[in-house]
Amino acid sequence: MLFALYALFFLSGAAGLIYESIWTRYLALLVGHSAYAQILVLTIFLGGMAIGSFLVGRYSERLRSPLIWYAIVEAAVGLLGLLFHPTFRALSAAAYDSLFPALIASPGAQSAVKWLLAASLILPQSILLGATFPLISAGILRRWKSRPGSVLSWLYASNSFGAAVGVLLAGFYLVSRFDFPGTLGFAAALNFAAAAVTLVLVGRRKESFAAPVVTPSESVERPELATLAASGSRWLLLGAAFGTAVASFAYEIAWIRMLSLVFGSATHSFELMLSAFILGLALGALAISTRADSWGDPLRQLALVQCAMGALAVGQRRRDADLRDGRGQVAASVRRPQRPRPEGGGRDRLCANDDEGVASARR
Repeated sequence: MLFALYALFFLSGAAGLIYESIWTRYLALLVGHSAYAQILVLTIFLGGMAIGSFLVGRYSERLRSPLIWYAIVEAAVGLLGLLFHPTFRALSAAAYDSLFPALIASPGAQSAVKWLLAASLILPQSILLGATFPLISAGILRRWKSRPGSVLSWLYASNSFGAAVGVLLAGFYLVSRFDFPGTLGFAAALNFAAAAVTLVLVGRRKESFAAPVVTPSESVERPELATLAASGSRWLLLGAAFGTAVASFAYEIAWIRMLSLVFGSATHSFELMLSAFILGLALGALAISTRADSWGDPLRQLALVQCAMGALAVGQRRRDADLRDGRGQVAASVRRPQRPRPEGGGRDRLCANDDEGVASARR
């Protein structure tokens, strides 16, 4: 039963990153630049998930059947996924036919409107995707509440593994095989499957998930965490989490730029970076799944992990410099054979391959 829910959250993670990958291609058409579209999608996707998690997390313990609500949210995400393509076509056609020409004398206002329209397209789904984790975790912990650290680690890892697979599947297979609408339909099918199977599981074991079990006296069981909750240290931890997120976002943007030097395609660099980044998150969650409930001082472990991340980031600066210094030599070795080349070179051919997929969004 528990591993079935992990598998469902794997599918949810795969669908979420398929959406993120395909959104970058759609929004590149709207904002006119793939690099801007990538930054915009990352910002809105993560911000929307934060909003959804915050709003639902405040009330998840009060819900009678959070897994039923989880299924409803998954179905809603799938429905919005199916509606995304026709909505994008209608909105972009209206914008380019009337709105953008009216703002041609003000490039700044035109760019702002493009970004606002792009955000309005993906923010609703992002908020719903953020709501899935607090809902499914609340439902699972009502039955398996003896090992919360292990359960949440496995839940996070399964979702992240699915996300890492989903972004590669979208970028290197689904778009070329099914075009943009078909890729959205595939992701929506995963959402609907997760919703349907969740309802079946809950229907069979309704008594296990029916009523809230967390009371004020049981909400904090470990003494050190009770002391932490009673002090102001939780705000310090929230600040540390926020700082970690900001640093992670900076890493992602920098890694996209570095990979684009190697692969030449900004789109595939984005997908490879996301897959590697999320795979690392999954492996990290899996690594602590057997230790999370036995550590006497988890805050000390958190501090050590933060120090390790900082040290690795400093060490990476040397590798970045080597990559920049060797970029010209690599490019020269690739171009060395003296043979006729199509006009525009290899990089334009890569971009042309991306454009073939992007053109399907106009149909």
